[in-house]
Amino acid sequence: MADVRRTERGWAGHFICANQCRFRRNTLLEYEDIKIVVSTVGLQENPLKGKGYGFDEMFSEIGADRYYETMAFHAKPGDTRYHDADVEREVFFDSPWSISEVDADDKANVMHEVVVKEIAAGLLRGGIYD
Repeated sequence: MADVRRTERGWAGHFICANQCRFRRNTLLEYEDIKIVVSTVGLQENPLKGKGYGFDEMFSEIGADRYYETMAFHAKPGDTRYHDADVEREVFFDSPWSISEVDADDKANVMHEVVVKEIAAGLLRGGIYD
């Protein structure tokens, strides 16, 4: 049985405002014909800070009650170069996926690693995550 191949990549894997996030991680997991992207983003800079709208917090939540989140997706089937996330084919997992505090990069790294390990172990057990 082959191991799960893991590739750390230097771009965000999901979230339309990821370019405003200070924290971005993207890990590609490959096992047999299955490719899964695990993406963690967070610590989004508040685009309204200092613009006079009354939103002067340094960072914005990226969703309800969270400043960081981890999600996973199958890779786009036709993308044979980058294997970027197909955000319409989410992969569900049991591990914690959100952090509701600011300045928690260390916790976000741990959260990301736990999800990567859960999905890799599932792949080795025969999970296809469809």
